[in-house]
Amino acid sequence: MKEQLNSLRASTIKLVAEIVDPKALNETRTKILGRKGELTAILRGLKDVPIEERSAVGQLANEIKTELETEFDRKETRLREDLERAQLALESIDVTLPGRRTLLGRSHILNRVTQELVEVFSGLGFQLAEGPEVEIDYYNFEALNMPKNHPARDMQDTFYFSENVLLRTHTSPVQIRTMEKRQPPVRVICPGKVYRRDADVTHSPMFMQIEGLWVDKRVSFSDLKGVLTAFTRDYFGEKLGLRFRPSFFPFTEPSAEVDIQCVICGGSGCRTCSFTGWLEILGAGMVDPALYKFVNYDPEIYSGFAFGLGIERVAMLKYGIPDIRLFYENDIRFLSQF
Repeated sequence: MKEQLNSLRASTIKLVAEIVDPKALNETRTKILGRKGELTAILRGLKDVPIEERSAVGQLANEIKTELETEFDRKETRLREDLERAQLALESIDVTLPGRRTLLGRSHILNRVTQELVEVFSGLGFQLAEGPEVEIDYYNFEALNMPKNHPARDMQDTFYFSENVLLRTHTSPVQIRTMEKRQPPVRVICPGKVYRRDADVTHSPMFMQIEGLWVDKRVSFSDLKGVLTAFTRDYFGEKLGLRFRPSFFPFTEPSAEVDIQCVICGGSGCRTCSFTGWLEILGAGMVDPALYKFVNYDPEIYSGFAFGLGIERVAMLKYGIPDIRLFYENDIRFLSQF
């Protein structure tokens, strides 16, 4: 048996020395030292060794096992080091090059513009209000004076989960939800994401809106004009012109489109404003009294106005951005400019 053990030791050491692959090394280790390995097979014959020799043979077997385990471990370390050196040689690392700079994060331009708008309207007495992006038909359309089959719904084609559950097309449902919970006076500003089935250089299927609502006793159109004039002068500049054009919205009467003097040419006319000198920025109007029946307000006592603008459009006008899709392409070269 001693001859078998010594022969196994010699052949294993020679075999290990020739191995160049870590996988082959592990397979050889199992073949020699595993539970069903060659060393174990030899030791099963220990019971046939004379009693007076068993101790010496057992001690030799332990020494050989320890020696072979050390040999396998040493070879494994050597193969790992060789692999690491080969990888380093391929990477050709130049330790004299400067390290990679850690880029600091910053707020997305749309989040920054949203915060700026909220701050402006907060200074005018409006409180922040928010609501769900997944809405039901009642809040998104019906309670805003757009019953089933109303033609105004065609302008707000959106994404439906079911017949009555959809992605909201505007933040106006937040106004209805707020009025349901509060009695006047109500003065809120509602920013958030909205969804419509549009996609081109000036439209995105997902975009951001901010809407305002003021309901109280004796609120008039002159109050609306005063608020919007204060906002545009605060955000775009004191000398900026402002004009109101008659328009139609199902939930306001009278309604108006609001234009500002072109921020590019100052009103003299350019390609950005189609040589009119004006840029459309938002829609507004007095709250239609028909809406008050949905929130149990008395239209004989209370009146109010509402307005809404696209946050992307405000950002495009303020910073001269030509394509709305740039906001959502996640190009760090574009986003890092702001």
